[in-house]
Amino acid sequence: MKKYCIAFLLLAVYSCALNDTNHPKVKSISAMKNVMWKGELEAKIKFDTMLPQKGFYGLGPVEKLAGEITIIDGVAYVSSVDESQHINVDINANIGAPFFVYAISKDFEHVELPKDVVNLKTLDAYLQDSHDSNTDFLFKLEGEIEFSKIHIQNLEPIAKVSSPKEAHAGQVNIELKAINAQLIGFYSNSAHGIFTHHDTNIHTHLITKDRKYMGHCDELRFNPSLVKLYIAKNR
Repeated sequence: MKKYCIAFLLLAVYSCALNDTNHPKVKSISAMKNVMWKGELEAKIKFDTMLPQKGFYGLGPVEKLAGEITIIDGVAYVSSVDESQHINVDINANIGAPFFVYAISKDFEHVELPKDVVNLKTLDAYLQDSHDSNTDFLFKLEGEIEFSKIHIQNLEPIAKVSSPKEAHAGQVNIELKAINAQLIGFYSNSAHGIFTHHDTNIHTHLITKDRKYMGHCDELRFNPSLVKLYIAKNR
């Protein structure tokens, strides 16, 4: 009996090891809660010596909460708001973030979406139920988006932060309809306050295909037959 217990334990350990290698490792720098509650606004990571790097994906806010960063396949897109409230999206690796989540993947697996996955909430639930729910992973959603609401951080340079309300002061909200876009996201059911908010398991940024708009995605609505979901995989 003891031999069977040992064999079962070894099999369980081996299975866990296999699950750990199903997805490229997701790494995070600092934490969202340190920015929101402790006012740690300075850059904890810089990208000028890291990029371009093929297969590098990541997202987070610009240092001092002056915009949003989305890195797609080694290209750093930075969105910001100028004095006239105009949205700018530039390619700029000479930037830093107070917290950041990233992964390196050159291989994604296309996954068919069920008909009832139509927004961020149902996407979150689907990813939790259908994949390695205890493993953090990178994913992409691409295609025709019916509606999206995104925001861009736009904090005053001299502002101090000690709460989420203060952190989001000045943020610009944008509603987009009938767009072709790409959603870059990270899933985790154990990173609340680290790189996801307390009420969700996903942190996502949206960028339009024409690269005119990019920001943190707060709302999303889509027809699952008009988009494609891709999960980062290790082969």
